[in-house]
Amino acid sequence: MITEATAVALRQNLGDMLNRVQYRRDSIVITKDGKPVAALVDAALFERIRAMQDRFDALCDRIAKGYEDVPEEVGLAEIDAAVSAVRKEMKAEAAATKGRAAKRASPTTPASPAKSAAARKTGATRNRAR
Repeated sequence: MITEATAVALRQNLGDMLNRVQYRRDSIVITKDGKPVAALVDAALFERIRAMQDRFDALCDRIAKGYEDVPEEVGLAEIDAAVSAVRKEMKAEAAATKGRAAKRASPTTPASPAKSAAARKTGATRNRAR
């Protein structure tokens, strides 16, 4: 669970808050003047965050090296084209999913009136027997 606490409350209840983080795996966002300034998280989560940040930084470095000889406007145009292509693909996929859902929801063959009457009669007979 993520909760908020003021810096003053953190100072006054540090032991309790540390126990909540350590044993319950809670996270506490520390605010100062109503704005978040820090977070208290358990050590395992902090290590995962650091590892993800290291991987992200390494990926950014690889991308920067791969594009260091490319003019900025060319790189931005390439990024815009890739984003547009992905958005178009996602939109088509969403439309196809919506179409399949609509197809499943619609009945394929309407029930015949004779069957409906027979079903009603059978239901009425069952209801009288109770």
